[in-house]
Amino acid sequence: MAQLLHLVFGGELTDTRGTEFRDVDAIDIVGIFPNYATAYAAWKAKAQGTVDNAQVRYFIAHLHRLHDEPKPAPGG
Repeated sequence: MAQLLHLVFGGELTDTRGTEFRDVDAIDIVGIFPNYATAYAAWKAKAQGTVDNAQVRYFIAHLHRLHDEPKPAPGG
């Protein structure tokens, strides 16, 4: 099975309709998980634990979809 890394993170948002964090230094990094199923379980636990605070939201980032930035051409 291919390794498909996922990052679970969250924190308090400035607006519940957006994705801007109130304090970037206070973002809760839950962890990096080897597949979506384990990431989802971690996300769900954190999301359910903060259900009483509408300003807090957790996300799953699909790290396996990221790619390296193109390198600048030599001499330029």
